[in-house]
Amino acid sequence: MNNISDRIESLKRTLPLGVQLIAVSKYHPAEMIREAYDAGQRLFGENHVQEMAAKQPLLPADIQWHMIGHLQTNKVKYMISFVAMIHSVDSLKLLREINKQAQKVNRIVDCLLQLYVAQEDTKFGFTLEECRQMLAEGEWRQMNNVRLCGVMGMATNTNSDDEVKEEFIAIHNFFTEIKEQYFVDVPCFKEVSMGMSNDYSLAVQCGSTMVRVGTSIFGARQY
Repeated sequence: MNNISDRIESLKRTLPLGVQLIAVSKYHPAEMIREAYDAGQRLFGENHVQEMAAKQPLLPADIQWHMIGHLQTNKVKYMISFVAMIHSVDSLKLLREINKQAQKVNRIVDCLLQLYVAQEDTKFGFTLEECRQMLAEGEWRQMNNVRLCGVMGMATNTNSDDEVKEEFIAIHNFFTEIKEQYFVDVPCFKEVSMGMSNDYSLAVQCGSTMVRVGTSIFGARQY
């Protein structure tokens, strides 16, 4: 399976109905994204705002761009006019900025709350307790230009499937907890974004609704 089209088709066959594939296109050129687009892929994930903003005008307008990397508040304005979903909301400060910039362009932007459960200092996100506190304080309820749609998380980069599974279950359990407490009547609050090329099968077993896969589609990154 040397071409992108075959890899996408093969990947999608492994995903249950209702699980969306985000093709992670960071560090890959627009031509490769176009090849995936021609194979029917519409959801693409990028880690860097500048890279995403540079690619967006070169590619079809119906692509849904997902911001999946750590996002600085001062970069939000560069993508707010076109980004489909921001997976990496890791602070109330960032949520405020997204709301503020979205208001300027008269958009409502879908967002996921990024949770920190991994045993790694390099990962970002709310701890579960920080997220509980942020939701309880309720400022988010007044933000009319963001729409909270679920949670995102990453497991520890380890060879232990048991540890990875435990972390994915913790993310899904927390999603269920806050869904019941705050979003029980909110149909759009339904996404659990977890799982990448090396662990997406485990993530799906644990209730993921969105998997973020790059290497298995595009091959090794082109830095």
